[in-house]
Amino acid sequence: MTSTTATRLENPRRHNPNQPLLAIDEPPPYAVVNPDGTSPYLLLCEHASNRIPRRLADLGLPEAERQRHIAWDIGVSALAQHLSRTLDAPLFMANYSRLVIDCNRPLGVPSAIPETSETTEIPGNLGLSDTEKAQRTDTLFRPFADVIARRLDQLQEEGRRTLVVGIHSFTPVYFGRQRPWHAGILYGQATAFGQSLIRSLRADPALTVGDNAPYNIHPDEDYTVPVHADARGLPGALIEVRHDLIDTLEGVAVWGDRLTQCLEFALEECP
Repeated sequence: MTSTTATRLENPRRHNPNQPLLAIDEPPPYAVVNPDGTSPYLLLCEHASNRIPRRLADLGLPEAERQRHIAWDIGVSALAQHLSRTLDAPLFMANYSRLVIDCNRPLGVPSAIPETSETTEIPGNLGLSDTEKAQRTDTLFRPFADVIARRLDQLQEEGRRTLVVGIHSFTPVYFGRQRPWHAGILYGQATAFGQSLIRSLRADPALTVGDNAPYNIHPDEDYTVPVHADARGLPGALIEVRHDLIDTLEGVAVWGDRLTQCLEFALEECP
């Protein structure tokens, strides 16, 4: 998919921050799948949805832009749920688009509430007041971050082995450049865990697998691994799969089974 610049919609309707961001009939900030799963893995899917609260009027974006990768990680909701089933792992999924607020970004950085994503301007994010930003943080970001923190606190208090894995996808083409990878493993302090996953994937000679590519973990641009894993001394990584490989049920099944094997092997290799 090549980058396109959205036609800006003039004067997108702005939400009054004195009103609740979410209507009573809209989904809550996050969903939990298989909460009683027994796996040591805690799966996170921060970019599972392209949903935008109705009161934000689609952020002034046309439907075609809201379906693009800028709004969500294509294929990851199905992939993460597949892994939750095959691993018997709990899964926490954000229910709203990263364009509203990105649950894998530190608060306050420009990419947390992006005014531009790739080459697309986001009209509904331009010139937000501190009050408007705080409402998105309090309504969507904090509930997701806090429920994960509470779950990790509980697991650590119980002395249960825990590994944190975020499920992501990436575009085949970014800023007009073709990406060579089929998948990538991103990690910070958990080098042994990250390398185990990479070795497992690279055992298939047909796959090109990135080592901290197509992105890398940085505390100024990432939240999940630095906060939920590294800061707690837990093994943590993000798994990135090229989204054209998981945009069908068949692709999800292939990659779900492949990653299940890799993750199960890592449990044995990284005690």
